[in-house]
Amino acid sequence: MTDEEIYKIEARCNAATAAPWQSFIEGRDHMSGSSFIRTGGLGSSSPDIYLIDATYADQDFIAGARQDVPSLIAEIRRLKALVG
Repeated sequence: MTDEEIYKIEARCNAATAAPWQSFIEGRDHMSGSSFIRTGGLGSSSPDIYLIDATYADQDFIAGARQDVPSLIAEIRRLKALVG
C-alpha cells in the first residue's frame, strides 16, 4: 500500500464525524425505536445514522470501522517504519 493510498484513506476518515461510533440494534442493545449508529454524543452536532436494508453485521461493521480504520493506519505506518 502506498503512502498516497494511506493518506487518502486517512483523509476520508478524518472528514467523517469524530469517533467513537457505536451501533445500537433494536432488540439487542435497546428495546424500542430503530436500529442506528450513534456518532458521538447526544447533541445535534453528532447526528445518529440510520441505515436502510443493512444487516446488523453491516451496521456493526460500519460503526466499528470509525475506530478501526485509524488504528489500522497507525499499525501500517508503524510496520512500514520498521521495514523501511
